Amino acid sequence: MNTNNLPLSHRNPEPERGVLYIVGTPIGNLDDISLRASNLLKKVSLIACEDTRITGKLLKYISISNKLISFHEYSSKERLNLLISKLKEGDSIALVSDAGMPLISDPGKHLVEEARRNDLEVICIPGPCAAITALVSSGLDCNQFTFFGFIPKSAQERRCTLKKICENQITSIIYESPRRIIKLLNELKYLCGNERDIVVMKEITKRYEKHFGFKIGEVIKKLENIELKGEFTLIISGNKNIQIKEELTEQYLRDDLTNLIQAGLSHSAAANYLSNKSGLSKNKIYKLILNNDIKY
Repeated sequence: MNTNNLPLSHRNPEPERGVLYIVGTPIGNLDDISLRASNLLKKVSLIACEDTRITGKLLKYISISNKLISFHEYSSKERLNLLISKLKEGDSIALVSDAGMPLISDPGKHLVEEARRNDLEVICIPGPCAAITALVSSGLDCNQFTFFGFIPKSAQERRCTLKKICENQITSIIYESPRRIIKLLNELKYLCGNERDIVVMKEITKRYEKHFGFKIGEVIKKLENIELKGEFTLIISGNKNIQIKEELTEQYLRDDLTNLIQAGLSHSAAANYLSNKSGLSKNKIYKLILNNDIKY
């Protein structure tokens, strides 16, 4: 019988020996667990998860009992080696995060990287993802997008990331916590202006799922008057004007120039480099050096 057109489960019963399965789990509504994911979680030798308590609640909900082992960003090298050795011995392992697709703004990449280095097979069992779920229901352009995840906390990294978002010509997707959502929106309002379209979503797939849009200032006012709970997903329209406030552009250029010159580049070399990077004329950047007394 020709099996090429049969479902994978009919050709190769899952789970297979020595395979690491990356399993997507619900991002809120537990009914979103797929049949394939449920079968895998029931039959694998071991489930590696961020928090055994959270994954335990999911297993209880779908009436599954299986072995759990915690594996998160703070897990030791010994824990990683243990999982790899079990895969080599023929055990099948499911890697799950607390919610959604593992590795998308979640730990787990070290296990996948190590499995690949050891020529072990890695198979993904698709599942919900907050970024894509929010994107397709936002009403903004879905054809091209950039996923930024959580914005860095350190000042310099944060500024660089927000600058990229402000300049991004295609849709941007961001995650943020309830503690920092208002701060982030105010930063975006200052950098991008109030005319950029944005949709902010909270508690996606849950009972109290809410969407807020479309102008940043309006969204800030709405969020200031509600209880901020659960993680937020932000969908930001692309920059069609490719313009940033002139004073902001100059501030970034001054910072970049200072770093380049302190690293040993001449004024002329630094101006030439930033001219190619920013698209501004070399003379304009060189005048910025002179006017701001940037020193070695």
